[in-house]
Amino acid sequence: MRYFDEAKVIWKTKVPSEGQADTVEGELLRAVEKLHREGRDNGNINWDAGFEILLGYLKLHLLDAGVYPADILVATKGILDQLSDPEYPVVEDGPYDELADRVVEWYRHYGSQPHVRNPNLHR
Repeated sequence: MRYFDEAKVIWKTKVPSEGQADTVEGELLRAVEKLHREGRDNGNINWDAGFEILLGYLKLHLLDAGVYPADILVATKGILDQLSDPEYPVVEDGPYDELADRVVEWYRHYGSQPHVRNPNLHR
């Protein structure tokens, strides 16, 4: 992870102990960690629509051609596609670390933005 310290600040200041974050950057980082824990700790056994919502949120923000160069977009799409198949959980840290770096880059580009809570998301 290239931006560990910055991600740590986002985590400590923007990710609540429970429920959705108030900011996009906080919700993005929360989504990465929720997916990471489910894959690593549970082998995606609890995969449901909530995880699909989290994945969709990451795709919406982390595949932004206005923020990322083409090679990073390709790599990020590959990671998100890999996470999209709950039958094959991603258990290693590397892909999630890459996504966390993308969150920091998104935050550097856009700054703090308000997150509109999704009433269908209960993860």
